[in-house]
Formats: sequence, C-alpha cells, structure tokens
Amino acid sequence: MNAQVAAVEPEVLRLRDLDFAAVAALLARHGLELHRVEDDAPIPGSFWGEPEAGVIAHRVYARGDTPIHSLLHEAGHLIVLPPEKRAAVHTDATDSVIEEDATCCLQIILADELPGVGRERLMADMDAWGYTFRLGSTQAWFERDAEDAKAWLLERNLPAA
Repeated sequence: MNAQVAAVEPEVLRLRDLDFAAVAALLARHGLELHRVEDDAPIPGSFWGEPEAGVIAHRVYARGDTPIHSLLHEAGHLIVLPPEKRAAVHTDATDSVIEEDATCCLQIILADELPGVGRERLMADMDAWGYTFRLGSTQAWFERDAEDAKAWLLERNLPAA
C-alpha cells in the first residue's frame, strides 16, 4: 500500500491576512482593479492555477488563499506595461526575461506599501514558495544582482528601490 502524502503549501501571507481595501488601494494607484474571487472558485486569468492570482486586462483576481507575493507579482506584470498593452493581457503577461526580472523587483518594492508586509517578509515568502535566483535567495538577488531589472524600471518611471 502506498501512503499518500498531501502537499503542504508553505506558510506565506495571503490576501485573507491583510486588509482587502489597502491592497485594492495600492493596485488602484497603478490603474488596476482588484477583484475578490469566492473561496474555492476558479481564479480567472491564473497562469499557474489556484490559489495563484490571475490577470485580465487591468484587473487582478485573487481569493482569500491567494499568496500576497503572487498577487503583487501578477499586478507587477500589469504595472510594467503601458495601459494600451494591458488591454490585451489575459493570463500570461510576460514579454521577456528582463520584464520578468523587473516584475520580481517591483513586487518586492510594492510590498513596502502594504501594512503588515514589507520587502523582507515578501522576499522570505518568495523563497518559501520556491522562487529561484542565481545567488540562492530572493534577498541576495534583489540586493546584489538586480541592477538590470532596477534600471529597466527606472527607464519606465517606475519605482526601483
């Protein structure tokens, strides 16, 4: 008899742990709408599937169990795009490796704007979830290897520090 071991998701901050209005306000400052999806319902526009956030045009979809790092990452994909390109986004927003790196950088920076999160916690959550970077951790990458991503953000008048 084979024992079935249930996959245990890492302990990370989730939307249900934060003030929804604060998260929605952060996204609204960047021209995005946050849509709460009912628990156990499919998340529209989710590239990785539940509980990961989804994106369609200027909307970010998340459930209570959606990790904050996922929500900020997917929102970051939309933020780095000019508004006219956002309209074409459905599920997959990545255009290039540098855009993906810039999005990772931006999600870390945006975490400082959410009460109870901050970049240190978000980077720890990213590591726990399984993000991988050449230097072995999110913090090492962000502090010592993300200059190109930060420059890319600056060229687009987006926060880079």
